[in-house]
Amino acid sequence: MSTATAERTRPAVFAPWDDPDATPLIEFRGVTKRFGDFTAIDDLTLDIYAKEFFALLGPSGCGKTTMMRMLAGFETPTEGSIHLSGQDIGRVPPNRRAVNMMFQNYALFPHLSVWENIAFGLKREGREKGEIDERVTEMLRLTRLEKFARRKPHQISGGQRQRVALARSLAKAPKLLLLDEPLGALDKKLREETQFELMDIQEKTGTTFVIVTHDQEEAMTVASRVAVMDEGRIVQVATPPVIYEQPASLYVADFIGDVTIIEGTARRAEGGYTVEWAEGQPPLRVRSGLDLAEGARCHVAIRPEKVEIHRNRVEDDNVLKGTVIDIGYLGNLSTYHVRLADGRVVKAQNFNTERDTRQPFTWEDEVWINWTAGCGVLLER
Repeated sequence: MSTATAERTRPAVFAPWDDPDATPLIEFRGVTKRFGDFTAIDDLTLDIYAKEFFALLGPSGCGKTTMMRMLAGFETPTEGSIHLSGQDIGRVPPNRRAVNMMFQNYALFPHLSVWENIAFGLKREGREKGEIDERVTEMLRLTRLEKFARRKPHQISGGQRQRVALARSLAKAPKLLLLDEPLGALDKKLREETQFELMDIQEKTGTTFVIVTHDQEEAMTVASRVAVMDEGRIVQVATPPVIYEQPASLYVADFIGDVTIIEGTARRAEGGYTVEWAEGQPPLRVRSGLDLAEGARCHVAIRPEKVEIHRNRVEDDNVLKGTVIDIGYLGNLSTYHVRLADGRVVKAQNFNTERDTRQPFTWEDEVWINWTAGCGVLLER
């Protein structure tokens, strides 16, 4: 998936969150934000480090935009404090913070050229003309917009307008850039291309980016770390591979990517547990370091790409028989929905490695699915 590509573009040593001596750029300390009787952010504590590309990910209403607005200065915490470079910024107005914000609609001035849009904030600060010219030229080069400098926003594409907004946001060299659903207006292909452009620009400038998004793939692609939010709380903060492969809770496992979740009863076994989950079905084997009580209720989460599908039974840690009830063809891979004897549906995926329009399995085929004990994730909540 694209996560691996995103990880490779970053230096392997960049992990200040694992360094006990590293000082965070941004510190949320016991932050709560209420609107009347509604609690949007509930006792939140979080550290974000310099040069991070940090993603706030969650469904609508989870509190991620409220967090961003407090960082920008448009909202103030009801309780707790927010520090930027060691300074409490809770009462500092937006125009006095070393923070800039890029909005979803880009908010470009339609009557100004690309060059003038980028220069606008610098002119408002009273910078000298030579300094403005030099900085705008640098931003145009960084965002590959040199030949569009004299055009108006309506004369360039959506992706180019997005880069103009980014260049304008970076022109004043903020310590922190906030991006509120910045790619939401772009089509899928352009959005994917722009994600990697954002990553390249962030690495070249060294600016700390905090992005708010509900798009899981976007967060997993661009971010050094992802914070998954739910009802005003952060339920897990980790790198994209850890979020995906080692979710801390049932909520995270279900929210991130595609997954099949099977509930059952845990029994201790060598190297982990067996999970009894349905009468007449073999128990599932899961390799796990969790410390669960004998007979505790639990869940096994298994990603479709970890599940193999065959016409005949094969030997593996977990082997189940079922019937294909649905097929999703996605070009590079196919997803099969396999109904088991108890009615439960498990998803399995096959990569389409050959140029063959015929599917290896079709509706109502009897098949066997299998996966190893290390592929499932055992969750207690």
